[in-house]
Formats: sequence, structure tokens, C-alpha cells
Amino acid sequence: MSLQVLWSLFLAHPAGAVNSLALFFALAGAWLCLMTRMREQRGMARVLAQGGLDEIEVDERTQRINRFFYRFGTLSLGVALLLSWFSTQL
Repeated sequence: MSLQVLWSLFLAHPAGAVNSLALFFALAGAWLCLMTRMREQRGMARVLAQGGLDEIEVDERTQRINRFFYRFGTLSLGVALLLSWFSTQL
């Protein structure tokens, strides 16, 4: 789609266009949080399968990556909530 078509869609139905953008951010944020959680669970299962029952430790780099993706997913969900609220005001 060209930018002109997108702009005319926004001008014709502003609330719908903003709400569609909010839906995109909500799906992206929820998917990111779910996939990060699944990645953590697979990592823990791998450690347990290798016989690491005593100490289950994840290295600092992996923890930072997981925190980043959780924060980014939560931020996306927050943006989706704000956009959805904003679309009701249009």
C-alpha cells in the first residue's frame, strides 16, 4: 500500500485505523512475552535433563536478554492499551 492510501484510510476511519495499530502492538507484545516464557522453560528443562538438579542457574547474559524481551513485550502491551484508549476518544 502506498502512503497516500494509508493516509486516506486514516482520514476516512481514524478510530478504526488507530485501533488496528493497537491490535498489532497487542499481538506483538503478547507473542513476545509468551515466546520468552517458553524459551525460559525450555532452558530450565535442558538444565534439568543434563542432571543439574542441585543448582539451576542461568547465566547473566541470558537473564538480561530475557528481561529485555519481557520489558519490550510489556511496553508493547502498554502502547496498545494507550492507543486503544486513544481510538475511543477520536
